[in-house]
Amino acid sequence: MNILIGTILLWALALLMLRRLKTQAPESLPAVYARGKSTFLFMVPRIFIGLIGAGFLAELLPVDQIDRYFGANSGLAGVLLATLFGAATPGGPFVAFAIGAAALKAGAGWAPLIAYVTSWSVMNLNRSIAYELPFMGRRFLLFRSAASLPLPILLGAWLLLF
Repeated sequence: MNILIGTILLWALALLMLRRLKTQAPESLPAVYARGKSTFLFMVPRIFIGLIGAGFLAELLPVDQIDRYFGANSGLAGVLLATLFGAATPGGPFVAFAIGAAALKAGAGWAPLIAYVTSWSVMNLNRSIAYELPFMGRRFLLFRSAASLPLPILLGAWLLLF
């Protein structure tokens, strides 16, 4: 239900902005439509592949091991392992969230799941090596990583208390 509410809100906002654009700058509408079409064509195959991959992954995950290593009773070890896997997960949100959803369906607890998603968001090694290191340099990467590393662990550990 939350997805439906969010989708309706996003569509309403988009239509409101389109209406405003029509009245204030109608000459820019062709460029907006072209960008929208380009984004749509770029995203649809990725969403399709991500959803299909999530379905396969949900069936392939070993449920007994997910519950054992990342279940509600996995404790701090589950949070630390999820933090490691989150940092090592390559790809964008369609990959990471599909893995997280499949793990949740297979029995993962909230604390490891929060640690996994947070780690993927702030500590992604693939993004760090491909973009941060060449563009920002080693020193920046080390400082940012040192500042970011505690976050998924602290969030996961905090959820363990509840």
